[in-house]
Amino acid sequence: MYDAIILAGGENSERLSQFSSQSYEAMIEIAGKPMVTFVADALAAAPQVERIFIIGPVKQLANCNFPGNVVLVEGGNTIIETIQLGMEALGHQRKVLVVTADIPLLTPAAVDHFLSQCAEVEVDLYYPIVSQETNNQQYPGNKRTYVRFRDGIYTGGNIFLVNPAVVPHCLSVASELIDNRKNPFKLCCLLGWGFVLRFLIGKLSLSKVQERVADLLGITGTVIQSPYPELGIDVDKPSDLELVRTTFSFRM
Repeated sequence: MYDAIILAGGENSERLSQFSSQSYEAMIEIAGKPMVTFVADALAAAPQVERIFIIGPVKQLANCNFPGNVVLVEGGNTIIETIQLGMEALGHQRKVLVVTADIPLLTPAAVDHFLSQCAEVEVDLYYPIVSQETNNQQYPGNKRTYVRFRDGIYTGGNIFLVNPAVVPHCLSVASELIDNRKNPFKLCCLLGWGFVLRFLIGKLSLSKVQERVADLLGITGTVIQSPYPELGIDVDKPSDLELVRTTFSFRM
């Protein structure tokens, strides 16, 4: 069993503010409910998830209808500070699932598959990727940030499993990686110019990126290929919001 942390402290972006007056992105309404509640419900229904810590604006979050295993914790000023506060709230050093609040299409099946795949290898950090083909088949027209590797074309997820013990000593590098997570070129610059060249000519392999990130952070890590695009469909622009609202309207 794993505890989970939902990062819900992000402010509503300028691109989305015209569609919702909510101060925090997690509170944007979808199908009559704040977006973060869908994420919490999916985690609560996942067989391998125990407690759920939601880190963000407690005053606003307290008005939401969450499952009984949810604990609210006041967030920090940055995503890294918020992650730190979440790790401190756990009270243990077992691996923890970290999820952003802006992936309302997340399903229990997607979470369970990811965690089951993680259990097959022992490392400090696990990160999911979804192929462009899979994403386009299930959500045609959805615009994601893709990276072309030698192994294929993939987009990343907004969920990861981490060993809390490794978090303190790799936060500075992790902050840069998180800040540039949607800019493939800048990510390659952080990884080294040799990676830039291999990236530009399409010769960069997943295994090499995996090794380099682990070296930079001083940890062990692996990528998990997932058949569930819902892990990475985050609401950070109007077209994303339209997609998830339309998807929920068909589900209802």
